[in-house]
Amino acid sequence: MNSGFLPVSMEDMRKRGIRQLDFVYVSGDAYVDHPSFGTAIIARVLESRGYTVGILAQPDWKDDASIAALGKPRLAFLVSAGNMDSMVNHYSVSKKRRAADSYTPGGVMGKRPDYAAVVYGNLIRRTFRKTPIIIGGIEASLRRMAHYDYWSNRIKRSILLDSGADLISYGMGERSIAEIADALNAGIDIKDITYIDGTVFKTKDRSLAGTALMLPDYDEIRTDKRLFAESFYTQYCNTDPFSGRRLAEPYGGTTFVVQNPPQKPLTEEEMDAVYALPYMRTYHPSYEAAGGVPAISEVKFSLISNRGCFGGCSFCALTFHQGRIVQTRSQDSIVAEAEQFLTDPEFKGYIHDVGGPTANFREPACQKQLTRGVCARKQCLFPKPCENLTADHSDYRRLLQRLRELPGVKKVFIRSGIRFDYLLADPDPSFLQELCQYHVSGQLKVAPEHISDAVLAKMGKPPAAVYRKFVKAYQQMNVKLNKQQYLVPYLMSSHPGSTLKEAVELAEFLRELGDMPQQVQDFYPTPSTISTCMYYTGLDPRTMEPVYVARNPHEKAMQRALIQYRDPRNFDLVEEALTKAGRRDLIGYDKKCLIRPRAGKGAAGPAKTDQNGVSPKGKGGKASSQGGKDGKASSRGGKKKTIRNVHKKKKG
Repeated sequence: MNSGFLPVSMEDMRKRGIRQLDFVYVSGDAYVDHPSFGTAIIARVLESRGYTVGILAQPDWKDDASIAALGKPRLAFLVSAGNMDSMVNHYSVSKKRRAADSYTPGGVMGKRPDYAAVVYGNLIRRTFRKTPIIIGGIEASLRRMAHYDYWSNRIKRSILLDSGADLISYGMGERSIAEIADALNAGIDIKDITYIDGTVFKTKDRSLAGTALMLPDYDEIRTDKRLFAESFYTQYCNTDPFSGRRLAEPYGGTTFVVQNPPQKPLTEEEMDAVYALPYMRTYHPSYEAAGGVPAISEVKFSLISNRGCFGGCSFCALTFHQGRIVQTRSQDSIVAEAEQFLTDPEFKGYIHDVGGPTANFREPACQKQLTRGVCARKQCLFPKPCENLTADHSDYRRLLQRLRELPGVKKVFIRSGIRFDYLLADPDPSFLQELCQYHVSGQLKVAPEHISDAVLAKMGKPPAAVYRKFVKAYQQMNVKLNKQQYLVPYLMSSHPGSTLKEAVELAEFLRELGDMPQQVQDFYPTPSTISTCMYYTGLDPRTMEPVYVARNPHEKAMQRALIQYRDPRNFDLVEEALTKAGRRDLIGYDKKCLIRPRAGKGAAGPAKTDQNGVSPKGKGGKASSQGGKDGKASSRGGKKKTIRNVHKKKKG
């Protein structure tokens, strides 16, 4: 039975008979008591262990007094920027301010500061000098060691140092926050809590790093891109909770930021317990007058089935945050949550999603991962499925069947996306049939991201032939079922490795399909991904080989325009791009052409280009700028944008 919302004011505390809270949770998001929000999960986990927690949502960072609204906590302040990195929340990839914030009442922008975890941490430290501060959430998790910051275009120190916090709880945090709370409650000084998995601490005592693997000094990596790439890849290879080593990063040789290995995966029973906590499943009623919190609309009638992802996309930060070991809830737990929907007067019979980072992952890639962890330098699906991969959709299929059989449920959608290469690896075609028959509403989201094998290799995605095979299988299944359903592919422009040559290749692929994406996502270099490392250093950290990077805004605009070459507003950019790529043969009246020539101009044959797909005339200009990338924690910077009707079903 729900116990009501957690305290958000002194009045709430008085009503509950609380004189002093054990923890005050400061969040950059509005207070939404739903398990899709990290603040709600951590607060409810602590409450379930007997601790009192108050929520201080979006305090006025310009007013020091705002941080004392719930008083001084007995044990610690908990700080999170919110469900997104605050900079991704605030700015588009072009660094323009976004117009709305879906995690704020009424969608109002500007209720949290840039670099929110740092600002909140310093705000607390000015007022409560000795009270422990523990930061967590995706912003702290992905900035836990020295990292490239796209918005300032420089290497920043660990967020632990800049925020004034004592400890980082990184990753999902249920295990680590409980251990931290128990240690503080037992009277252990925060400076002595150096042993908990899933945490990062700072020290001037080198001996506390123990047998840690020593990373290069911050002063070295901020000026040496190759050394930064090597340091980043060392961190990437130590993100596994079973095999990952403790890491230490020196700062001037006198201060050390020490990262303990990640927390162990939750068991199915533990996951069930987390999602069975007494969430109110909506935003705090105080936001009603402002129109509520927009972000709840996408998740209120969605079901989280899993966490973690062994897909290993280079531009995704999940490896650093949730890890590569898939953890799942039981079918009974998920069905029980769905049954709660049936009593909600707002429920119209449609379950919006059943999934997680990847919807069709319902078990680890192989059983050894549960005891020995993932392979440090080998991916489960890239460049092809591992021979030890267990590709089996039977459990997910049965779960979907149980959900759609619930009385009052009209349709169960899958909107969080599927891995088509994993689907094809399953020898049983039953899931594809049930997917098309019951769980697609005209369009299915998939993420090929690109069509050039050279770019896909940098992305950690399967070759284009795999996607074409899936398109064919999907079309054939819909013909068999007598359904007209389309694929909605997510495509990305300007990812490291993509020159104008590869961008033209993608445009030609879209020409074959006969349609144009309505929106295109530029690559967004968010913290702690392989792609962001490529973007900054111009090196692939896995091989240390050079990678072409499109950094110039004009060249990026050309790559984006090529994907939308049918839009008349893009004519000049497309013409310029084709000229610079030496592909004026695609300007003309033939069916293969992308655009027609302007009046008085004729089509031309291909011109010579350099190794980056740029003609000699283009060198030195804006469009040919060259250089030396990140993700939900992903490169997309939040929700993926919709691309409609790209794959239309072929007639005849």
